[in-house]
Amino acid sequence: MCPEMSKSPSRALSTFPNPEPGRDYAIRMEIPEFTCLCPLTGQPDFATLALCYIPAQACLELKALKLYFWSYRNEGAFHEAVANRILDDLVRACQPRYMRLAARFNVRGGIRTTVVTEHHAPDWAGNPPHPENPDPGDIPAR
Repeated sequence: MCPEMSKSPSRALSTFPNPEPGRDYAIRMEIPEFTCLCPLTGQPDFATLALCYIPAQACLELKALKLYFWSYRNEGAFHEAVANRILDDLVRACQPRYMRLAARFNVRGGIRTTVVTEHHAPDWAGNPPHPENPDPGDIPAR
């Protein structure tokens, strides 16, 4: 029997121990249904988020991450602000060696906006994985 799982948006992020903390490896996620509101018009803004990170001691738990992204649905936010806030929150939660978030917003007024923001841990000497290549061979050596 499964315990009752939350079905409400939440900003609470959860992690679990990295099963291979001595190895650099990339975790890639695509969130194709991200939604927030334009703070000027109140109209919905839709985006696909591409997240890539190299965990240190902790990995992001997916259920909590889904509820976290869902929590933006009724919040007004400029594209630049929401992308940077998400990166800051995710970095705070799991303290990765490297993290990159690309927020590709749908066309609005004939303009497509993509905001890319990155974090590099100060003590990490590796190279970021190629941002668009999903091939596992692009994981940097340490």
